[in-house]
Amino acid sequence: MLAHLIGLVKVRVVRGVNLAVRDLCSSDPYVIVRMGKQKLKTRVIKKSTNPEWNEELTLSIEDAAVPIRLEVYDKDTFIDDSMGHAELDIRPLVEIVKMRLQDVADNTVVKKLVPNRQNCLAEESTIFISQGKVKQDIVVRLKNVECGEIELQLQWVDIPGSRGV
Repeated sequence: MLAHLIGLVKVRVVRGVNLAVRDLCSSDPYVIVRMGKQKLKTRVIKKSTNPEWNEELTLSIEDAAVPIRLEVYDKDTFIDDSMGHAELDIRPLVEIVKMRLQDVADNTVVKKLVPNRQNCLAEESTIFISQGKVKQDIVVRLKNVECGEIELQLQWVDIPGSRGV
């Protein structure tokens, strides 16, 4: 049953920073996290361009080459307005998981990723080991919008009985 999965990724949607205004003087933002056919959603934060979600959404991973897509919307009565989107490549995270690092000191940074034209990173992203788990702190700059960033943390979860990485 789990043979097609390689693991899970917990996506903690921490907060939005300087999100676009879509209503009179604010927005009611929420985030949709997509990967392949999976679609998860945060709650709506009323009247905020700097929302604090701190919500954890879990995606099952079949193929690490499939990016995670974030879409930010302003909740409205009829049609929700787009507030930008971004894509995340989880392959660097999976590469570190494959290393099966043992006995690593807590909060050891294993890899750093820098913003470039091929990614949506707003600042340097670190992949680190925390309490034996592989995690990645990310700040993405939203595309197709005048402003806005989303802060996230990814955490890999191995699944007993899956094919693993």
